Amino acid sequence: MIIGLLVCAIGIIPIVLALSVNKIYKEANLTLGINLFMVMISGWQQGIGVLYFTALFDEQTAFWLFRILRFAPTFSVPAIFFVAYCTIRSFSVTLKNDSILNRVVNYIFTMKMLIALIIWTSFVYFISCWTDFGMKGLEKRSISDSTIEFYFPVYGEWSGLYIVHMANLIIFLLFLFYISTKIRNKNISTFLKHFSLYTLLLFLLGLFNFNPETGIIMGSLGVIIFSIMVIFEFIKLNAIIEVNYYQLRERQKKLDFTGNFVGSLIHEMKNTSTIIRGFSKLIKEDKELTEMQQGSLDMIYKATEQLEQLSFNFNEYIIHSKMSFQAENIVSIIRDSIELSTEFTNQNNIEIKLVDSYQSLMAFVNKSYLQQVFINLIKNSSEAIPPDREERKITILTSINEDYILIDFFDTGKGISESDWDRIFDPFVSSKDNGTGMGLPFVKKIIFEHRGDIVVVNSTSLGTHFKIIIPQLGSDI
Repeated sequence: MIIGLLVCAIGIIPIVLALSVNKIYKEANLTLGINLFMVMISGWQQGIGVLYFTALFDEQTAFWLFRILRFAPTFSVPAIFFVAYCTIRSFSVTLKNDSILNRVVNYIFTMKMLIALIIWTSFVYFISCWTDFGMKGLEKRSISDSTIEFYFPVYGEWSGLYIVHMANLIIFLLFLFYISTKIRNKNISTFLKHFSLYTLLLFLLGLFNFNPETGIIMGSLGVIIFSIMVIFEFIKLNAIIEVNYYQLRERQKKLDFTGNFVGSLIHEMKNTSTIIRGFSKLIKEDKELTEMQQGSLDMIYKATEQLEQLSFNFNEYIIHSKMSFQAENIVSIIRDSIELSTEFTNQNNIEIKLVDSYQSLMAFVNKSYLQQVFINLIKNSSEAIPPDREERKITILTSINEDYILIDFFDTGKGISESDWDRIFDPFVSSKDNGTGMGLPFVKKIIFEHRGDIVVVNSTSLGTHFKIIIPQLGSDI
Protein backbone atom coordinates (compact mmCIF):
# COMPACT_ATOMS: atom_id res chain seq x y z
CA MET A 1 0.00 0.00 0.00
CA ILE A 2 2.90 2.35 0.74
CA ILE A 3 4.23 1.78 -2.77
CA GLY A 4 0.81 2.61 -4.23
CA LEU A 5 0.67 5.86 -2.26
CA LEU A 6 4.19 6.78 -3.38
CA VAL A 7 3.37 6.11 -7.04
CA CYS A 8 0.14 8.14 -6.84
CA ALA A 9 1.97 10.99 -5.09
CA ILE A 10 4.56 11.08 -7.89
CA GLY A 11 1.68 11.13 -10.35
CA ILE A 12 0.50 14.43 -8.87
CA ILE A 13 3.72 16.18 -9.97
CA PRO A 14 2.66 16.58 -13.66
CA ILE A 15 -0.69 18.06 -12.54
CA VAL A 16 1.05 20.60 -10.31
CA LEU A 17 3.38 21.54 -13.17
CA ALA A 18 0.41 21.89 -15.55
CA LEU A 19 -1.51 24.14 -13.15
CA SER A 20 1.56 26.34 -12.64
CA VAL A 21 2.12 26.71 -16.38
CA ASN A 22 -1.57 27.42 -16.99
CA LYS A 23 -1.47 30.42 -14.66
CA ILE A 24 1.34 31.97 -16.69
CA TYR A 25 0.47 31.00 -20.27
CA LYS A 26 -3.24 30.21 -20.10
CA GLU A 27 -4.13 31.99 -23.38
CA ALA A 28 -1.90 29.94 -25.69
CA ASN A 29 -3.28 26.94 -27.59
CA LEU A 30 -0.02 25.14 -27.00
CA THR A 31 -0.61 25.49 -23.25
CA LEU A 32 -3.80 23.46 -23.58
CA GLY A 33 -1.86 20.73 -25.38
CA ILE A 34 0.87 20.63 -22.72
CA ASN A 35 -1.74 20.56 -19.93
CA LEU A 36 -3.59 17.65 -21.56
CA PHE A 37 -0.30 15.79 -21.92
CA MET A 38 0.55 16.34 -18.25
CA VAL A 39 -2.92 15.13 -17.21
CA MET A 40 -2.41 11.95 -19.25
CA ILE A 41 0.95 11.29 -17.61
CA SER A 42 -0.60 11.81 -14.18
CA GLY A 43 -3.51 9.47 -14.96
CA TRP A 44 -1.10 6.86 -16.28
CA GLN A 45 0.84 6.98 -13.01
CA GLN A 46 -2.33 6.84 -10.91
CA GLY A 47 -3.43 3.75 -12.82
CA ILE A 48 -0.17 2.00 -11.95
CA GLY A 49 -0.54 3.05 -8.30
CA VAL A 50 -4.05 1.50 -8.06
CA LEU A 51 -2.56 -1.92 -8.77
CA TYR A 52 -0.62 -1.77 -5.50
CA PHE A 53 -3.66 -1.09 -3.29
CA THR A 54 -4.33 -4.80 -2.72
CA ALA A 55 -5.11 -4.16 0.95
CA LEU A 56 -7.54 -1.34 0.19
CA PHE A 57 -9.41 -2.51 -2.94
CA ASP A 58 -10.78 -5.92 -3.81
CA GLU A 59 -10.05 -7.32 -7.25
CA GLN A 60 -13.24 -6.03 -8.88
CA THR A 61 -12.89 -2.46 -7.55
CA ALA A 62 -9.22 -2.27 -8.52
CA PHE A 63 -10.06 -3.62 -12.00
CA TRP A 64 -12.80 -1.02 -12.46
CA LEU A 65 -10.50 1.85 -11.40
CA PHE A 66 -7.62 0.54 -13.51
CA ARG A 67 -9.80 0.42 -16.64
CA ILE A 68 -10.94 4.02 -16.09
CA LEU A 69 -7.40 5.28 -15.52
CA ARG A 70 -6.16 3.33 -18.54
CA PHE A 71 -7.84 6.16 -20.43
CA ALA A 72 -4.75 8.32 -19.76
CA PRO A 73 -1.97 6.31 -21.45
CA THR A 74 -4.34 5.36 -24.29
CA PHE A 75 -5.35 8.95 -25.06
CA SER A 76 -1.81 10.25 -24.58
CA VAL A 77 -1.40 9.51 -28.31
CA PRO A 78 -3.87 12.19 -29.52
CA ALA A 79 -2.67 14.48 -26.69
CA ILE A 80 0.90 14.33 -28.00
CA PHE A 81 -0.35 14.79 -31.56
CA PHE A 82 -2.28 17.86 -30.38
CA VAL A 83 0.89 19.38 -28.89
CA ALA A 84 2.71 18.90 -32.19
CA TYR A 85 -0.31 20.21 -34.14
CA CYS A 86 -0.54 23.39 -32.01
CA THR A 87 3.19 24.01 -32.34
CA ILE A 88 3.30 23.58 -36.11
CA ARG A 89 0.09 25.51 -36.80
CA SER A 90 0.55 28.33 -34.28
CA PHE A 91 4.02 29.19 -35.54
CA SER A 92 3.42 28.48 -39.27
CA VAL A 93 6.33 26.06 -39.38
CA THR A 94 8.22 25.62 -42.68
CA LEU A 95 10.88 23.01 -43.36
CA LYS A 96 14.29 23.44 -44.95
CA ASN A 97 14.58 22.73 -48.67
CA ASP A 98 12.08 19.87 -48.65
CA SER A 99 8.86 20.60 -50.51
CA ILE A 100 7.70 16.95 -50.36
CA LEU A 101 8.11 16.79 -46.57
CA ASN A 102 6.33 20.15 -46.28
CA ARG A 103 3.34 18.70 -48.12
CA VAL A 104 3.41 15.60 -45.91
CA VAL A 105 3.45 17.76 -42.77
CA ASN A 106 0.60 19.92 -44.08
CA TYR A 107 -1.40 16.77 -44.83
CA ILE A 108 -0.78 15.06 -41.47
CA PHE A 109 -1.06 17.93 -39.00
CA THR A 110 -4.67 18.91 -39.59
CA MET A 111 -7.79 19.06 -37.45
CA LYS A 112 -9.35 16.27 -39.52
CA MET A 113 -6.41 14.00 -38.74
CA LEU A 114 -6.71 14.85 -35.04
CA ILE A 115 -10.41 13.97 -35.04
CA ALA A 116 -9.70 10.69 -36.86
CA LEU A 117 -7.01 9.86 -34.29
CA ILE A 118 -9.41 10.56 -31.41
CA ILE A 119 -12.02 8.24 -32.97
CA TRP A 120 -9.43 5.49 -33.45
CA THR A 121 -8.13 5.91 -29.90
CA SER A 122 -11.68 5.69 -28.53
CA PHE A 123 -12.14 2.39 -30.38
CA VAL A 124 -8.84 1.04 -29.01
CA TYR A 125 -9.72 2.15 -25.49
CA PHE A 126 -13.15 0.49 -25.58
CA ILE A 127 -11.87 -2.83 -26.97
CA SER A 128 -8.73 -2.94 -24.79
CA CYS A 129 -10.27 -1.90 -21.49
CA TRP A 130 -14.00 -2.66 -21.52
CA THR A 131 -14.24 -6.00 -23.32
CA ASP A 132 -12.82 -9.46 -22.58
CA PHE A 133 -11.00 -9.30 -25.90
CA GLY A 134 -8.64 -6.70 -24.46
CA MET A 135 -8.53 -7.35 -20.71
CA LYS A 136 -10.22 -10.15 -18.77
CA GLY A 137 -9.44 -9.03 -15.25
CA LEU A 138 -6.71 -8.75 -12.61
CA GLU A 139 -4.81 -11.40 -10.75
CA LYS A 140 -2.86 -11.02 -7.54
CA ARG A 141 0.91 -11.46 -7.65
CA SER A 142 3.84 -10.71 -5.39
CA ILE A 143 7.37 -9.43 -5.90
CA SER A 144 9.90 -12.22 -5.40
CA ASP A 145 11.67 -12.39 -2.02
CA SER A 146 9.24 -9.86 -0.50
CA THR A 147 5.75 -9.59 0.94
CA ILE A 148 4.72 -6.86 -1.50
CA GLU A 149 1.59 -7.84 -3.39
CA PHE A 150 0.05 -6.21 -6.47
CA TYR A 151 -2.60 -6.76 -9.10
CA PHE A 152 -1.52 -7.57 -12.65
CA PRO A 153 -3.81 -7.42 -15.74
CA VAL A 154 -4.89 -10.61 -17.43
CA TYR A 155 -4.96 -9.73 -21.12
CA GLY A 156 -7.35 -11.08 -23.74
CA GLU A 157 -7.00 -12.27 -27.32
CA TRP A 158 -6.92 -8.76 -28.80
CA SER A 159 -4.36 -7.31 -26.41
CA GLY A 160 -2.07 -6.81 -29.40
CA LEU A 161 -4.36 -3.96 -30.54
CA TYR A 162 -3.23 -1.86 -27.60
CA ILE A 163 0.41 -2.74 -28.22
CA VAL A 164 0.09 -1.65 -31.86
CA HIS A 165 -1.55 1.60 -30.74
CA MET A 166 1.30 2.45 -28.37
CA ALA A 167 3.92 1.31 -30.89
CA ASN A 168 2.46 3.82 -33.35
CA LEU A 169 3.11 6.50 -30.75
CA ILE A 170 6.80 5.61 -30.73
CA ILE A 171 6.89 5.74 -34.54
CA PHE A 172 5.14 9.13 -34.48
CA LEU A 173 7.62 10.53 -31.95
CA LEU A 174 10.54 9.40 -34.10
CA PHE A 175 8.88 11.06 -37.10
CA LEU A 176 8.30 14.24 -35.08
CA PHE A 177 11.95 14.25 -34.02
CA TYR A 178 13.00 13.97 -37.68
CA ILE A 179 10.68 16.83 -38.67
CA SER A 180 12.10 18.99 -35.88
CA THR A 181 15.59 18.71 -37.39
CA LYS A 182 14.24 20.22 -40.64
CA ILE A 183 12.42 23.24 -39.15
CA ARG A 184 13.93 26.61 -40.02
CA ASN A 185 12.93 28.38 -36.82
CA LYS A 186 15.60 27.33 -34.33
CA ASN A 187 13.43 27.93 -31.27
CA ILE A 188 10.53 25.82 -32.56
CA SER A 189 12.97 23.19 -33.81
CA THR A 190 14.61 22.92 -30.39
CA PHE A 191 11.29 22.67 -28.56
CA LEU A 192 9.85 19.93 -30.78
CA LYS A 193 13.15 18.07 -30.83
CA HIS A 194 13.39 17.97 -27.03
CA PHE A 195 9.66 17.36 -26.57
CA SER A 196 9.67 14.32 -28.86
CA LEU A 197 12.90 12.97 -27.35
CA TYR A 198 11.80 13.38 -23.71
CA THR A 199 8.36 11.92 -24.40
CA LEU A 200 9.91 8.95 -26.21
CA LEU A 201 12.22 8.23 -23.27
CA LEU A 202 9.32 8.61 -20.85
CA PHE A 203 7.23 5.99 -22.65
CA LEU A 204 10.17 3.65 -23.12
CA LEU A 205 10.79 3.75 -19.38
CA GLY A 206 7.07 3.18 -18.88
CA LEU A 207 7.43 -0.16 -20.65
CA PHE A 208 9.31 -1.37 -17.58
CA ASN A 209 5.94 -1.36 -15.79
CA PHE A 210 5.37 -4.76 -17.38
CA ASN A 211 8.22 -6.01 -15.20
CA PRO A 212 7.06 -5.56 -11.58
CA GLU A 213 10.59 -6.07 -10.23
CA THR A 214 11.92 -2.83 -11.74
CA GLY A 215 8.95 -1.15 -13.41
CA ILE A 216 7.77 0.99 -10.50
CA ILE A 217 11.16 2.57 -9.94
CA MET A 218 11.98 3.20 -13.61
CA GLY A 219 8.50 4.40 -14.53
CA SER A 220 8.25 6.79 -11.60
CA LEU A 221 11.72 8.22 -12.23
CA GLY A 222 10.73 8.78 -15.85
CA VAL A 223 7.57 10.65 -14.82
CA ILE A 224 9.51 12.95 -12.47
CA ILE A 225 12.48 13.68 -14.74
CA PHE A 226 10.87 13.98 -18.13
CA SER A 227 7.74 15.82 -16.99
CA ILE A 228 9.94 18.53 -15.51
CA MET A 229 12.11 18.65 -18.65
CA VAL A 230 9.10 18.96 -20.99
CA ILE A 231 7.69 21.82 -18.91
CA PHE A 232 11.11 23.47 -18.84
CA GLU A 233 11.32 23.38 -22.65
CA PHE A 234 7.80 24.81 -22.91
CA ILE A 235 8.59 27.68 -20.53
CA LYS A 236 11.87 28.38 -22.35
CA LEU A 237 10.07 28.55 -25.71
CA ASN A 238 7.47 30.99 -24.37
CA ALA A 239 10.15 33.10 -22.70
CA ILE A 240 11.99 33.43 -26.02
CA ILE A 241 8.73 34.31 -27.79
CA GLU A 242 7.96 36.99 -25.20
CA VAL A 243 11.47 38.47 -25.47
CA ASN A 244 11.14 38.62 -29.27
CA TYR A 245 7.69 40.17 -28.91
CA TYR A 246 8.91 42.92 -26.58
CA GLN A 247 11.88 43.58 -28.84
CA LEU A 248 9.46 43.94 -31.75
CA ARG A 249 7.32 46.33 -29.72
CA GLU A 250 10.32 48.46 -28.78
CA ARG A 251 11.44 48.49 -32.38
CA GLN A 252 7.93 49.51 -33.44
CA LYS A 253 7.89 52.33 -30.87
CA LYS A 254 11.14 53.66 -32.29
CA LEU A 255 9.78 53.46 -35.82
CA ASP A 256 6.57 55.23 -34.79
CA PHE A 257 8.57 57.96 -33.07
CA THR A 258 10.79 58.32 -36.13
CA GLY A 259 7.70 58.45 -38.33
CA ASN A 260 6.12 61.25 -36.34
CA PHE A 261 9.38 63.16 -36.24
CA VAL A 262 10.02 62.76 -39.96
CA GLY A 263 6.42 63.52 -40.99
CA SER A 264 6.88 67.27 -40.97
CA LEU A 265 10.25 66.93 -42.70
CA ILE A 266 8.67 64.94 -45.52
CA HIS A 267 6.06 67.66 -45.97
CA GLU A 268 8.78 70.31 -46.32
CA MET A 269 10.80 68.10 -48.67
CA LYS A 270 7.78 67.70 -50.95
CA ASN A 271 7.15 71.45 -50.98
CA THR A 272 10.80 72.20 -51.72
CA SER A 273 11.05 69.56 -54.46
CA THR A 274 7.90 70.94 -56.10
CA ILE A 275 9.44 74.43 -56.18
CA ILE A 276 12.75 73.15 -57.57
CA ARG A 277 11.04 71.09 -60.27
CA GLY A 278 8.74 73.98 -61.20
CA PHE A 279 11.57 76.48 -61.66
CA SER A 280 13.66 73.86 -63.48
CA LYS A 281 10.93 73.50 -66.08
CA LEU A 282 10.69 77.28 -66.50
CA ILE A 283 14.45 77.69 -66.92
CA LYS A 284 14.56 74.75 -69.32
CA GLU A 285 12.22 76.62 -71.69
CA ASP A 286 14.93 79.23 -72.22
CA LYS A 287 16.25 78.57 -75.75
CA GLU A 288 19.53 80.36 -75.09
CA LEU A 289 20.74 77.66 -72.66
CA THR A 290 23.86 75.79 -73.69
CA GLU A 291 23.87 71.99 -74.05
CA MET A 292 25.79 71.64 -70.78
CA GLN A 293 23.25 73.82 -68.97
CA GLN A 294 20.39 71.77 -70.43
CA GLY A 295 22.15 68.60 -69.19
CA SER A 296 22.58 70.08 -65.74
CA LEU A 297 18.88 70.97 -65.61
CA ASP A 298 18.03 67.42 -66.63
CA MET A 299 20.14 66.13 -63.74
CA ILE A 300 18.42 68.55 -61.34
CA TYR A 301 15.02 67.42 -62.64
CA LYS A 302 15.88 63.72 -62.21
CA ALA A 303 17.29 64.31 -58.72
CA THR A 304 14.09 66.13 -57.80
CA GLU A 305 12.02 63.19 -59.02
CA GLN A 306 14.16 60.85 -56.92
CA LEU A 307 13.64 63.13 -53.91
CA GLU A 308 9.88 63.10 -54.46
CA GLN A 309 9.88 59.31 -54.81
CA LEU A 310 11.85 59.03 -51.60
CA SER A 311 9.37 61.32 -49.86
CA PHE A 312 6.49 59.24 -51.21
CA ASN A 313 8.06 56.01 -49.92
CA PHE A 314 8.62 57.50 -46.48
CA ASN A 315 5.11 58.83 -46.42
CA GLU A 316 3.59 55.49 -47.45
CA TYR A 317 5.56 53.77 -44.74
CA ILE A 318 4.52 55.96 -41.83
CA ILE A 319 0.90 56.95 -42.56
CA HIS A 320 -0.68 53.54 -43.13
CA SER A 321 -1.33 52.73 -39.45
CA LYS A 322 -5.07 53.40 -39.83
CA MET A 323 -6.73 51.18 -42.40
CA SER A 324 -10.26 50.22 -43.32
CA PHE A 325 -10.86 46.52 -43.95
CA GLN A 326 -13.56 44.69 -45.87
CA ALA A 327 -14.15 41.27 -47.44
CA GLU A 328 -12.16 40.95 -50.66
CA ASN A 329 -11.14 38.21 -53.07
CA ILE A 330 -7.37 37.72 -52.75
CA VAL A 331 -7.17 36.09 -56.20
CA SER A 332 -8.73 39.17 -57.82
CA ILE A 333 -6.32 41.48 -55.98
CA ILE A 334 -3.34 39.43 -57.20
CA ARG A 335 -4.63 39.48 -60.79
CA ASP A 336 -5.13 43.26 -60.63
CA SER A 337 -1.61 43.68 -59.22
CA ILE A 338 -0.14 41.61 -62.06
CA GLU A 339 -2.03 43.74 -64.59
CA LEU A 340 -0.81 46.98 -63.00
CA SER A 341 2.76 45.67 -63.15
CA THR A 342 2.54 44.70 -66.83
CA GLU A 343 4.44 47.69 -68.20
CA PHE A 344 7.36 47.17 -65.81
CA THR A 345 7.53 43.39 -66.34
CA ASN A 346 7.31 43.76 -70.13
CA GLN A 347 10.20 46.22 -70.12
CA ASN A 348 12.30 43.74 -68.19
CA ASN A 349 11.08 40.73 -70.19
CA ILE A 350 9.63 39.02 -67.10
CA GLU A 351 7.02 36.27 -67.31
CA ILE A 352 4.49 36.12 -64.46
CA LYS A 353 2.57 32.89 -63.87
CA LEU A 354 -0.31 32.66 -61.38
CA VAL A 355 -1.01 29.09 -60.26
CA ASP A 356 -4.44 29.23 -58.66
CA SER A 357 -6.80 26.36 -57.88
CA TYR A 358 -9.50 28.58 -56.41
CA GLN A 359 -12.00 30.91 -58.01
CA SER A 360 -12.25 32.85 -54.79
CA LEU A 361 -10.12 33.21 -51.65
CA MET A 362 -11.94 35.61 -49.36
CA ALA A 363 -10.15 37.56 -46.63
CA PHE A 364 -10.79 40.67 -44.55
CA VAL A 365 -8.24 43.11 -46.04
CA ASN A 366 -7.50 46.59 -47.27
CA LYS A 367 -7.49 46.15 -51.04
CA SER A 368 -5.34 49.12 -52.04
CA TYR A 369 -2.58 48.42 -49.53
CA LEU A 370 -2.52 44.69 -50.22
CA GLN A 371 -2.40 45.43 -53.94
CA GLN A 372 0.65 47.62 -53.33
CA VAL A 373 2.24 44.73 -51.39
CA PHE A 374 1.95 42.44 -54.41
CA ILE A 375 3.17 45.15 -56.79
CA ASN A 376 6.22 45.77 -54.58
CA LEU A 377 7.04 42.07 -54.47
CA ILE A 378 6.68 41.74 -58.24
CA LYS A 379 8.91 44.78 -58.76
CA ASN A 380 11.53 43.53 -56.27
CA SER A 381 11.53 40.05 -57.78
CA SER A 382 11.88 41.50 -61.28
CA GLU A 383 14.82 43.67 -60.26
CA ALA A 384 16.49 40.67 -58.57
CA ILE A 385 16.69 38.74 -61.86
CA PRO A 386 20.08 39.35 -63.54
CA PRO A 387 20.02 40.72 -67.12
CA ASP A 388 21.81 37.62 -68.46
CA ARG A 389 19.47 35.12 -66.75
CA GLU A 390 17.77 32.91 -69.37
CA GLU A 391 14.77 31.97 -67.23
CA ARG A 392 13.11 35.27 -66.29
CA LYS A 393 10.05 34.14 -64.43
CA ILE A 394 7.92 34.95 -61.36
CA THR A 395 5.50 32.28 -60.16
CA ILE A 396 2.71 33.07 -57.71
CA LEU A 397 1.01 30.13 -56.02
CA THR A 398 -2.11 30.37 -53.83
CA SER A 399 -3.32 27.67 -51.44
CA ILE A 400 -5.29 27.13 -48.24
CA ASN A 401 -3.98 25.68 -45.00
CA GLU A 402 -6.57 25.40 -42.23
CA ASP A 403 -7.63 29.00 -41.41
CA TYR A 404 -4.89 30.61 -43.50
CA ILE A 405 -4.49 31.70 -47.10
CA LEU A 406 -0.94 31.02 -48.31
CA ILE A 407 0.57 33.03 -51.14
CA ASP A 408 3.97 31.84 -52.40
CA PHE A 409 6.20 34.05 -54.58
CA PHE A 410 8.96 32.29 -56.54
CA ASP A 411 11.44 34.19 -58.70
CA THR A 412 14.53 33.23 -60.68
CA GLY A 413 16.65 36.04 -59.25
CA LYS A 414 20.16 36.06 -57.85
CA GLY A 415 18.98 35.22 -54.33
CA ILE A 416 19.44 36.65 -50.85
CA SER A 417 22.15 35.70 -48.38
CA GLU A 418 20.64 33.63 -45.53
CA SER A 419 22.10 36.05 -42.98
CA ASP A 420 19.96 38.80 -44.55
CA TRP A 421 16.63 36.93 -44.63
CA ASP A 422 15.39 38.86 -41.61
CA ARG A 423 17.33 42.10 -42.19
CA ILE A 424 15.70 42.80 -45.55
CA PHE A 425 12.49 43.65 -43.68
CA ASP A 426 14.26 46.34 -41.63
CA PRO A 427 13.87 49.97 -42.81
CA PHE A 428 16.66 51.54 -44.89
CA VAL A 429 18.31 48.20 -45.70
CA SER A 430 18.74 47.74 -49.45
CA SER A 431 21.04 45.75 -51.74
CA LYS A 432 20.36 48.11 -54.65
CA ASP A 433 22.60 51.10 -55.32
CA ASN A 434 19.67 53.49 -55.68
CA GLY A 435 17.31 51.66 -53.30
CA THR A 436 15.65 53.38 -50.35
CA GLY A 437 15.21 50.22 -48.27
CA MET A 438 11.54 51.01 -47.66
CA GLY A 439 9.80 48.54 -50.00
CA LEU A 440 10.01 45.28 -48.03
CA PRO A 441 9.56 46.96 -44.61
CA PHE A 442 6.39 48.50 -46.04
CA VAL A 443 5.29 45.02 -47.19
CA LYS A 444 6.06 43.51 -43.79
CA LYS A 445 4.07 46.16 -41.92
CA ILE A 446 1.06 45.89 -44.21
CA ILE A 447 0.94 42.10 -43.86
CA PHE A 448 1.40 42.46 -40.10
CA GLU A 449 -1.57 44.84 -39.99
CA HIS A 450 -3.58 42.10 -41.71
CA ARG A 451 -2.71 39.70 -38.84
CA GLY A 452 -0.43 37.78 -41.17
CA ASP A 453 3.24 37.36 -41.87
CA ILE A 454 5.76 37.21 -44.70
CA VAL A 455 8.95 35.15 -44.54
CA VAL A 456 11.75 34.03 -46.79
CA VAL A 457 11.30 30.27 -47.13
CA ASN A 458 14.34 29.64 -49.30
CA SER A 459 16.83 31.59 -51.38
CA THR A 460 19.72 30.46 -53.57
CA SER A 461 21.62 31.83 -56.55
CA LEU A 462 18.82 30.40 -58.71
CA GLY A 463 15.95 32.26 -57.05
CA THR A 464 14.02 33.23 -53.92
CA HIS A 465 10.82 31.91 -52.34
CA PHE A 466 8.68 34.31 -50.26
CA LYS A 467 5.62 33.06 -48.37
CA ILE A 468 2.73 35.31 -47.30
CA ILE A 469 0.26 34.06 -44.68
CA ILE A 470 -3.11 35.82 -44.25
CA PRO A 471 -6.10 34.63 -42.16
CA GLN A 472 -9.14 33.59 -44.16
CA LEU A 473 -12.42 35.44 -43.85
CA GLY A 474 -14.27 34.27 -40.74
CA SER A 475 -11.24 32.78 -38.96
CA ASP A 476 -10.78 33.48 -35.25
CA ILE A 477 -7.02 33.58 -35.38
